[in-house]
Amino acid sequence: MPELRDDHQTHQAVKRIFVTGISTGVGKTIASAIIAEALQADYWKPVQAGDLDDSDSMKVKGLLSNGLSKIHDNAYALHSPMSPHAAAAIDGIRINPGHINEPETENHLVIEGAGGLLVPLNEQDTILDLIKPDYKVIVVSRHYLGSINHTLLTIECLKQRGIQSFLLFNGDENPATEQIILKMGGVPLLGRIGEEKMFNREIVLTYARELAPVLRSL
Repeated sequence: MPELRDDHQTHQAVKRIFVTGISTGVGKTIASAIIAEALQADYWKPVQAGDLDDSDSMKVKGLLSNGLSKIHDNAYALHSPMSPHAAAAIDGIRINPGHINEPETENHLVIEGAGGLLVPLNEQDTILDLIKPDYKVIVVSRHYLGSINHTLLTIECLKQRGIQSFLLFNGDENPATEQIILKMGGVPLLGRIGEEKMFNREIVLTYARELAPVLRSL
């Protein structure tokens, strides 16, 4: 499999890209794999809740073709597939954001959140609190009844924190929905991941090549 090469990477500022979604199951992991492939970036999921035998980190690793990306260990790997605060309680621990430290790397880094922005880590902190001011935030939106509201709320939440976001649609096109989100949300559109029967390395590489120019310009 040919690698997607970025001969200019050494001349670019190192990027920290945080991938969030408007809900659970909207395609954050696939999007993260595509972004990591496009930039030959490292990947890090700070909090994994459930599916430890087939985690998001494992899925991303299996979808990457390049030899530069490194998969970093979760800060917390919880056994129950539920909100991190509840999964942590079942495991007899409390998530401490102070123990969630960005891995040391000189490469670009793609960071995948868990669920949406306001998913609780504990009784006071949420996924949103993991986003640092210098991160570029990509919001993955997928169309379903209620997705306009969820997408605009996510964008607004980031705006209130002074965080610029970029939108990435996943799934079949819905022009009416997308037009109103882009008009009312006022954030740049990076592109779209189409509705695929399956995702493998070849398909991820194809999307990575399409999105690489815009991702490099962030």
